[in-house]
Amino acid sequence: MSADIKGDNQPYDDINITPMLDLAYVLLVTFIILTTASVQGVRVQSPETRATSNLAKPQTRAITVTADGSVFLDAFPVTPEQLVSLLGQYKAANPNLPVVVKGDAAAPFEKVREVLATLKKLDIGEVGIVTKRAG
Repeated sequence: MSADIKGDNQPYDDINITPMLDLAYVLLVTFIILTTASVQGVRVQSPETRATSNLAKPQTRAITVTADGSVFLDAFPVTPEQLVSLLGQYKAANPNLPVVVKGDAAAPFEKVREVLATLKKLDIGEVGIVTKRAG
């Protein structure tokens, strides 16, 4: 009888870590999904308009002009020279390159005009301007 009691009260030699690893993997996957979902680009306050159209096309490039006049191409800051160079490369790869210009309502119009002049110089005809619907 003492042998049975001794067998039941033996200390554990190892710890089962499988539930802890399951929890760690779930937390890791959740963190990866939440991190990648939050990366969306540069936020600006778009001007309002009444007319809208669907400009979602594959390989569309987005040019953003912020309120302080900074220019971004696909969420990366660029100089005017870099903008011409990169758009030229994209245009060479896709002759019908669609471009969307998103300018902050408080952005200097001169910067937006420069971007549009660059698009005209590169003969990019598919240009959309992002606005938000009024009221």
